[in-house]
Amino acid sequence: MISKAYVAYSRQKSIEPMPADAVNLGVFWPSQLMRKSLSISSAALSWPLVVLLITPGVQAPLAAHPSTPPRAIKVWSGVASWYGQRFDGKKTASGQVYDMFAATAAHPWLPFGSLLRLTNPKTGHSQLVRINDRGPFIGGRELDVSFTVASRLGLIECGVAPLRIELLEEPPLP
Repeated sequence: MISKAYVAYSRQKSIEPMPADAVNLGVFWPSQLMRKSLSISSAALSWPLVVLLITPGVQAPLAAHPSTPPRAIKVWSGVASWYGQRFDGKKTASGQVYDMFAATAAHPWLPFGSLLRLTNPKTGHSQLVRINDRGPFIGGRELDVSFTVASRLGLIECGVAPLRIELLEEPPLP
């Protein structure tokens, strides 16, 4: 009996019919199917383990490079004071609500959104702040800082202290 399956032989120039007993229809016995499905499922289950073992090495660099701090646009010294609970929750000159626990400050002429680095020369502590208010309205003072900034710089007890002021960033003009 001749099958309708045809095979092209590499040495022959024509396609010839093939006997049915020579045709491999790819029939698998249950044991063969089980072995094949087990190898596929074990591979599918083992890849997450491989990913978990490789991921920590890929995520962390071999040598951490410290980031360089931004360069100051302008540096000067000035006297700073702080303002806290009496103004907490009230609107600032920028329209934002004053939060005494945020890293913000008031300055008479710097644009709102300017980023400053303030450093107390006595303690060496520094803090980044955003300008979101106008002030101070007392002569001889350059900045009013929030309660949190004052506590980090050591201004709470003395109330007023000289600071090093570095302008790091000004917001873009509209």
